[in-house]
Amino acid sequence: MQFGITFEKLLLIGLIAVLLVGPERLPRYAESVAKLARRAGEFLRDTRTRVRDEMGPELDDVDWRKLDPRQYDPRRIIRDALFEDDRAPTPTPSAGVVAEPAVVPKKPTVRRDFSVDSPPPYDAEAT
Repeated sequence: MQFGITFEKLLLIGLIAVLLVGPERLPRYAESVAKLARRAGEFLRDTRTRVRDEMGPELDDVDWRKLDPRQYDPRRIIRDALFEDDRAPTPTPSAGVVAEPAVVPKKPTVRRDFSVDSPPPYDAEAT
């Protein structure tokens, strides 16, 4: 989803502002919006400078596109987690010898039934 503001959208917002505010109060509102935009720009510049000063020169080496959360597809993450191989790493085969992947046997899971006499484990420090 893109949030680009085009000239037509700005023109429509301006027209609605003129109709709602009225022509006699519009200059004061426009001046206060301009002041707000200047303050916001100064705040962003100051914040950026402060972050650069505190993080040091290695901040410039970070590839921010790799850290963008919008690039992650939740379906892919779940699919990768569900179909993760439970195999042990195979050694590199020697020349001409094909190695079979070693499958690690899974321990059977034992389902325990809890009752009043045998309650589930409780960790008082975790709560």
